[in-house]
Amino acid sequence: MDYLRSFGSAAVSTLVQKSGLNLPFSLGAKVYSCETFWTLYDATKRDDGSLVSVFEYDLTHPLNKSTIPLARNSLRKLRTIRHPDVLRFIDVVESDSTICIMTERVRPLPLALSQSSSSVPREREDWLIWGLHRISVALAFLNDSASSTHGNVRPNAVFITPSGEWKLGGFEVLSSPKDDLSVIYTMGGLMPDAMAYAPPEVKKEGWSALKDVPVPAADGYALGLLLHAVFNPTHPPPPTAQPPHPPPQVSSRGAIPSSVFPSFKKLLNPNPKLRMSPKILLDIGMAESDGEGHGFFVNNRLVKVCAGLDGFTLGSESDKASLLRTLKESASSFPPEFVSYRILPCLASALEFGGASAATIVPLVLQFGKNVAPDDYGSIIVAPLVKLFASTDRGTRIALLDNLSNFAEKLDKKTVVDKIWPNLQTGFTDTVAVIREATVRAIILLSPKLSDRILNNDLLRHLARLQSDPEASIRTNTCILIGRLGPSLGYNTKRKVLVPAFSMALKDSFVHARVAGVMAFMATAECFEMDDVAGKVVSAVVGATLDKEKLVRDQAFKAVELFIKRLEAHAATMVSL
Repeated sequence: MDYLRSFGSAAVSTLVQKSGLNLPFSLGAKVYSCETFWTLYDATKRDDGSLVSVFEYDLTHPLNKSTIPLARNSLRKLRTIRHPDVLRFIDVVESDSTICIMTERVRPLPLALSQSSSSVPREREDWLIWGLHRISVALAFLNDSASSTHGNVRPNAVFITPSGEWKLGGFEVLSSPKDDLSVIYTMGGLMPDAMAYAPPEVKKEGWSALKDVPVPAADGYALGLLLHAVFNPTHPPPPTAQPPHPPPQVSSRGAIPSSVFPSFKKLLNPNPKLRMSPKILLDIGMAESDGEGHGFFVNNRLVKVCAGLDGFTLGSESDKASLLRTLKESASSFPPEFVSYRILPCLASALEFGGASAATIVPLVLQFGKNVAPDDYGSIIVAPLVKLFASTDRGTRIALLDNLSNFAEKLDKKTVVDKIWPNLQTGFTDTVAVIREATVRAIILLSPKLSDRILNNDLLRHLARLQSDPEASIRTNTCILIGRLGPSLGYNTKRKVLVPAFSMALKDSFVHARVAGVMAFMATAECFEMDDVAGKVVSAVVGATLDKEKLVRDQAFKAVELFIKRLEAHAATMVSL
């Protein structure tokens, strides 16, 4: 790995020297090479530190001289084609010796397949079918909407994002029949192993044969070979890939799902005019009918979840509830990267719009968070939740407060003081009592991370006002909170605040508020100077021994006994004059 990092650094130095340009990225480790054609590096975007990938085309390599037009075609197409399932272009650096294309962070499909962490066959099958669905969508867009042939569909042309999503790249020979600069007809054979993925008509008549066949024909055939390769990575290509191109037999199915196999055979039809296109494969896979070989996309768990997440904010309440129920029931079976980079960001985004779903989404986010790597927890779980404290939606705020105990320990002091407290304190004056009470309850979880200024000034001002709140439960919880905060308050604040606050609770009309006042005195017994115990505390508590409620009287007698014993113990230590 150190070698790779050194190699990457050396590459950067070479690029800078040759181009004379300031690179918009910091090159990292080498990830993968497609023979001599391009080399993929991990990189970091300089302006914001985001993770990206860099594809380097070495224009000086002797074996690449003839393929320079393909590298430039790839750049031109990647720069102009925008689609959710196409590799996302970010920037480019060009020089006489190199083309460096910066894209979203990805890794090649062959590498992802070899590193796949799922040992459960059904989970792996779900991921493969979901990925093939995305590639089919991308090819259908290129073939139909862009009237182009990709011409290079193969495992090395598919890239996997950190979320596990499949993105189509490899645009070196992407061509439109209407494009005068089309390179697929004259240079398609220059791609590494071009004939291994070429359709029968090309093997027979050359790449110019594609001028006389339907636009999707070559991509449909290559999609069939890709399908076989991902489900049977250790098997050789199916016999139908070689002349005389016999129809695929059931014996060659391998791990291809039986529901997909009928379409697989049609994708590999040697007759280009009868061959299934990516668009037809997509339509059959998304068909709701119960016919044989239909619905393998629409019934896929990951396809369903992604569709639900993408349309969540516009969906009906029943659709939202159904999706959230599915997520909750299947939480442990999703790939970790899919959870971290696909599900959780979508759920956090949905919370920004507020609504009744917040009460379900926040616990779900925290449930998924249990499987997030510790190094990523702050950015994936904590940061979005902290941001939501700025939301004015009451459903979101109450959901955050009710679940604060599940992530409070992950918060640092700076985050609490600078980002949470300014928004949280608005809850003390909210017109809805439930919000005010939940805010009071939440403070004890955050108090160790509040600054001294907030604890001894801002917070106590809010609590003083809440001791006169119309809601008895809020007055009671406020007194309990002050009692629990007592030991952490400053010396002068304790002497100034505690006795008046607890004495006020002893006069409350609500019995439990009076009980809370007595117990708060007892809980903070160590906070009082002996002069205050004798002159203020005992006199305040003694009055409660004649309270009309027995519950209060019993607790008051215990308090009096506690403080009298403290006074006696202190008096015994006094030196007689």
